[in-house]
Amino acid sequence: MKRCTGCVLPETFPGIRFDEEGVCQYCRQMPGPEQRAAQKAHLRARFEALVDEIRPQPGYHALMAWSGGKDSTYTLWLLREQYGLRVLAFTLDNGFTSPITLKNVRVVAENLGVDHIIIKPRFDLLQAIFVASAQKADLYPPRALERASSICNSCMGIAKGIGLRLALERGVPLLVYGWSPGQIPLASALFRFTSPMLRTFLQAARLPLEKIVGDQIAPYFPPEALLDNRDRLPYSVAPLAFLEYREEMVFACTRALGWESPSDTDPNSTNCLLNSFACQVHMEQMGYHPYVMELAGLVREGYISRDEALARLEAPAAPEVLMAVQVKLGLPPTGMLRTRNT
Repeated sequence: MKRCTGCVLPETFPGIRFDEEGVCQYCRQMPGPEQRAAQKAHLRARFEALVDEIRPQPGYHALMAWSGGKDSTYTLWLLREQYGLRVLAFTLDNGFTSPITLKNVRVVAENLGVDHIIIKPRFDLLQAIFVASAQKADLYPPRALERASSICNSCMGIAKGIGLRLALERGVPLLVYGWSPGQIPLASALFRFTSPMLRTFLQAARLPLEKIVGDQIAPYFPPEALLDNRDRLPYSVAPLAFLEYREEMVFACTRALGWESPSDTDPNSTNCLLNSFACQVHMEQMGYHPYVMELAGLVREGYISRDEALARLEAPAAPEVLMAVQVKLGLPPTGMLRTRNT
């Protein structure tokens, strides 16, 4: 398979174009190092000014969407230790959370002294959502699938709904995500919701789930009455997009908190057993790995090498994990995946 010689995007990625040197348009259009550094410095200054404004206020300062993986755990540490914020963390247990991750969140929450909620929806609801996400060709628009599989889009949609409901109900000013620099465009790393923006955001997350389970999904999303209180609308923040980020630094920090690397997840997840199955489904459907855009971004910005990104993309899923996921979802071990979209 032909790939960009600058990053790792493959010829199967939607809309990809290579020039005479084999370099894709994303690499060519990327701002230079000085411009990126200036953008990050600007966002960091905005964030730190916002933190200084919020810190004297009563109640929780930040609601952390905490998957239990390394990046969200490191982000939680930053909020608590570097910025001195009072944090409420919540974890969505999707029924496939690694047992080591469940231990990690318990240990780290105690060591950091943060309040923590685990939300575990009933499994029959999750099962219906994940099976349909693996089988419905039109559940999400193609653009949404460029950065995440259909299954992950569904799981993240539930988590986003829960996060916004908690933030709005409790009046928490910062809703924080632990996305790595490759997972989110820099322009989306810090913004405040407006009511129209919030409705659009929630509709995009909620409607695909309603197509599967109807109004059973309603408890995981904020009610309409909460969407128009301008004074309580939160900021959305992904600090790792503009703060210093090095994977060795992240691992060193999280391990000092008692966090352990799971041995039962794939190379692109440090918390979820469902991820390898979701990746396999996506590759069969779309013809490219759902993490390829994220990894390509990390390569372009020098966070990881191109060889390391290729190794993560090419690492095979553990057959026993795939089998266990399929059995738990009630799917036959073979023949359950639809063919690639055309």
